[in-house]
Amino acid sequence: MSRKRLKAKSLLYSLPQELKEAMGLNQTSEKKADDTSEVVGDERPTKRRKMDNLLPPGFEKYDATGLVPFYANEDQVPPRLLKYYAQRRRLFSRYAEGCLLDEEGWYSVTPELIADQIADRCRCDTIIDAFCGVGGNAIAFAKTCERVIAIDNSPVRLALARHNAALYGVVDRIEFVLADFVSFARTLGTSSTVGKVDVIFLSPPWGGIDYQVLSTSNLTLGPKAIPSTPDTGDKEQSLQKEQGTPQDELVPQYSLASLKPLHGKELFSLARQITPHVAIYLPRNQDLNEVSDLVTGSAGAPHAGLNRSASSLAIEDEKVEVEEEWMGNKLKALTCYFGGLVSGQEYLWD
Repeated sequence: MSRKRLKAKSLLYSLPQELKEAMGLNQTSEKKADDTSEVVGDERPTKRRKMDNLLPPGFEKYDATGLVPFYANEDQVPPRLLKYYAQRRRLFSRYAEGCLLDEEGWYSVTPELIADQIADRCRCDTIIDAFCGVGGNAIAFAKTCERVIAIDNSPVRLALARHNAALYGVVDRIEFVLADFVSFARTLGTSSTVGKVDVIFLSPPWGGIDYQVLSTSNLTLGPKAIPSTPDTGDKEQSLQKEQGTPQDELVPQYSLASLKPLHGKELFSLARQITPHVAIYLPRNQDLNEVSDLVTGSAGAPHAGLNRSASSLAIEDEKVEVEEEWMGNKLKALTCYFGGLVSGQEYLWD
């Protein structure tokens, strides 16, 4: 597929100054000449007492050791996080080398193999990871894209994402932006720099650790994995734990209205003002009728950068592709692809 090659100049630097001021974005003056990644904004996380650095020599400036605990064994883990800690090697294969997660990161980061799959589908020049969290998807995108713009409104999570990216050796391919994506998108969508973004990946908060209680009352049949082996921290036994026998269960449907910080339809519409090529990471029990409505309703209106024939098709004939993300026999989430990311719609890249 044909995808436009872009210069290496930062998208953030190319924004007009008045737009930066309107968005409250200020480049940090502490950025070093050899550091192409960025933390944008005035707020900085306050570090706790520094422990031994977790990153190797040469990466000290990215080290976030002490911002959050690093759990070396399950005895150190709070009970509410134990089930996520048991999957730590699935979240980050290099966790033992010093990956850091805050509490929200433990239950919201995309497992590494799934993140890699999404990154392969989203291969492009410039991608925005709109809710980067502790960096799982941003790290994967840095392996397949020329430039990654990782946005988060938490200075702590942004520092952890940068730390983890340094551990994976891709920190120089990511621009870290401390900002609210909604404000960022509304401003960027009206600027002349819109065409410099190829893909936007949306993985907004689902509603916290108990997001299932936010689901609608509609019930649908869904797969359930029954753990067959207690986890001991061993990789093989951890794998068996989730590869139980699938059974059908009644699962309440999740609604786009439960996404944060806006209704999913509004987030999608904001993204489409910047690029037609969008991917959304959603709960496994998402109501797919709502997803379909995104390309048949007003939210599916075409991006201004599409040519006339493509614009017409984007309204009338555009498809959405839903990919199920499985780990073993357990369905973890859904990734919904739009625009040229859909198989058969590659012409939308032209």
